[in-house]
Amino acid sequence: MEATTKNQETGAGDETARPAPPVLPWSVRLQLFALVTANDIAQRRDGTVNRFLFSFGDRQSPARPRPDAHGVRSADVTVDASRNLWARVYSPAAEAAGPAPLPVLVYFHGGGFTLLSAASTPIDGMCRRFCRELGAVVVSVNYRLAPEHRHPAAYDDCVDVLRYLGATGLPADVSVPVDLSRCFLGGDSAGGNIVHHVAQRWTEAPPSDSPVRLAGIILLQPYFGGEERTEAELRLEGVAPVVNMRRSDWAWRAFLPEGADRNHPAAHVTGEAGPEPELAEAFPPAMVAVGGLDPLQDWQQRYGAMLRRKGKAVKVLEFPDAIHAFYCFPELPDSGRLVEEIRAFIGTKTATHHPDA
Repeated sequence: MEATTKNQETGAGDETARPAPPVLPWSVRLQLFALVTANDIAQRRDGTVNRFLFSFGDRQSPARPRPDAHGVRSADVTVDASRNLWARVYSPAAEAAGPAPLPVLVYFHGGGFTLLSAASTPIDGMCRRFCRELGAVVVSVNYRLAPEHRHPAAYDDCVDVLRYLGATGLPADVSVPVDLSRCFLGGDSAGGNIVHHVAQRWTEAPPSDSPVRLAGIILLQPYFGGEERTEAELRLEGVAPVVNMRRSDWAWRAFLPEGADRNHPAAHVTGEAGPEPELAEAFPPAMVAVGGLDPLQDWQQRYGAMLRRKGKAVKVLEFPDAIHAFYCFPELPDSGRLVEEIRAFIGTKTATHHPDA
């Protein structure tokens, strides 16, 4: 479905075309204020990040090897110590999981390729919730960040985690059976962008001896872009929290190769400013979540349309009142509705997938 253009008569830049700022619970406003303020302070004009200052707004949560009140435990696994590549693995208690092998959700966090980690409290809480409510083992990847590690470092790291899972499997303290042939990739914002590129790489040249097979991909408000200013970017500038054009442009400059513009294939995947990506026949079914108060929504709608043009299965979920990163806040009703949709997506693919299909 293509994005709907609103108030075309008045023009995207007209103040009358802009919606009112979203009404959010005070707890959400407080968390957003802390993260956005830390982000703005940490983004230096020279394109570097003051990680010390950002740490004041980025609360960290440790792994919890003992089951929590819902039976979910977590453990950190080193994939490559030389580049600080690791993952946090969340698994439910054996008695809660049942005898059937569980699907695996490999998750890539957001943060504009430059900020946050698998240990950031909002990411940790969301992945813990996914494990509990989706009935899946969740592997949350701590990939290298830009600008210290530009494109394609994040993509390389996340592909290597899939290779690691195929070669090594899950840690011994995961006491539930899993089926790596039912592997889903999920990610939010920049992590959603990573999901697309990792799925593209993996299905183009899958290791012949790996048990990892992609059953589906889940992109939560993926971070795509281009030199064009879309209608939603212009209409929501100064209204939507979290994402604005200045922050977004800074993150792309930090991540993309030196001298590249936003029409680089890492950012622009929808075909308006260059060729559409080549997708293998095995490119998996996709779910794309779009928020009506997210300035990136037009790029996300175009992504869904591109997949359809290429004959790929895609479900675009629209949340008209949702801000960017709404899924991090369980107190928002749309967050719960999204989890239900993901559960249905994973459940459908899990029920119909067969290793020999």
